[in-house]
Amino acid sequence: MDFNDTTDEAEFRAEVRAFLDAHAPRKSAEARTYRSRELNDDDVRRSKEWQATKAAAGFAGIHWPKKHGGRDGTQMQAAIFAAEEERYVVPPSVFNQGVGMALPTIMAHGSDALIDRYARPALYGEEVWCQLFSEPSAGSDLAGLRTRAVRDGDDWVINGQKVWTSNAHFSQYGMLVARTDPTLPKHAGLTFFILDMAAPGIEIRRLKQISGTANFCEVFLTDVRIPDHHRLGGVGEGWKVALTMLANERFTVGKAEGPDVEDIMALARTLTIDGRPALDDPAVRERIARWYVQSEGLKYTRLRTQTAFSRGRAPGPENSIGKLVSATKLQEIAAFGIELLGQSGAVMDPDVAPLNAWFQEALLYAPGKRIAGGTDEILRNIIAERVLKMPGEMRADKDVPFNRIPTSRR
Repeated sequence: MDFNDTTDEAEFRAEVRAFLDAHAPRKSAEARTYRSRELNDDDVRRSKEWQATKAAAGFAGIHWPKKHGGRDGTQMQAAIFAAEEERYVVPPSVFNQGVGMALPTIMAHGSDALIDRYARPALYGEEVWCQLFSEPSAGSDLAGLRTRAVRDGDDWVINGQKVWTSNAHFSQYGMLVARTDPTLPKHAGLTFFILDMAAPGIEIRRLKQISGTANFCEVFLTDVRIPDHHRLGGVGEGWKVALTMLANERFTVGKAEGPDVEDIMALARTLTIDGRPALDDPAVRERIARWYVQSEGLKYTRLRTQTAFSRGRAPGPENSIGKLVSATKLQEIAAFGIELLGQSGAVMDPDVAPLNAWFQEALLYAPGKRIAGGTDEILRNIIAERVLKMPGEMRADKDVPFNRIPTSRR
């Protein structure tokens, strides 16, 4: 591994920093506090404006072809921009699902007409996308989904329910997986579609989370019609397309934002245990040291990914490590921060609580980070089977037609 920039990469990084310095302030220590608040119309507007600004300057879809609004750059350049952008105060992005996940999937599996139609509007912040994967009866087991798609002439008629769909309430389009043949094993009977979120028969209900926000939604589909030319991949090849999108998702959401090692250290410096600074307590130092080691491991894992980009290789299943470790670490750090705060840890008012109640809020949203983008159990299976090459776990439903898989009685 070579973690140093090449000459070309160093020049590009300097170009990125000049652009960011001209358009956004650098983060200060106070700006580190990440609020998992509910996105409002103004957030969406500012996010669209920032996305358009980046696209106009050639810093959105950096590795996309120029004919689709990109730069014809490299994945390494895209990784450099993402790393540098984290150092600046910019609007919250509503384009992770679209630019980061949906459009790369369309480029891999869609027709030229679909790519021409959807790539540029997403890249320039004109259209927002969501991901319609999870269902009430099939969360981690995505292939167990029950939403049906039945062919009717040149259309497909969709009936079912999706859940935990982030930002569905202000998305124009969604990526949908549905079951088209229940007589096949569950992975084989799926098909992938592009869904117009304004189509008749779609009902969106927002879900209130324990943190007080409502950025997740459940989506009900009743006789929703999708034209066949909005299908990605062949009929019954939906699992293959979904894997492409999931690979992009785990690279896009691999880092859980929130209090980190330096933040728990800063908190420990302001508190005391038995009349001494909490940071001097051996038990506190031991826990912080463990999280520091994890952070360093994550940093070098990300650098390995950047090295792969620099050599022209795509990211592999090892990206599951980043999300698995960082989400768990976030929850542990948030919980320990509350423990150190003692009775004041119960105060949620950001105007009164230390560090604007950042640790309190993180404790509420951290569990969701361990579910979104793949649960801990799913990610461990991916790491075991695809990274460590261990035998796959036993599956009683393997090669069994989906409509013959027993279900629990109610």
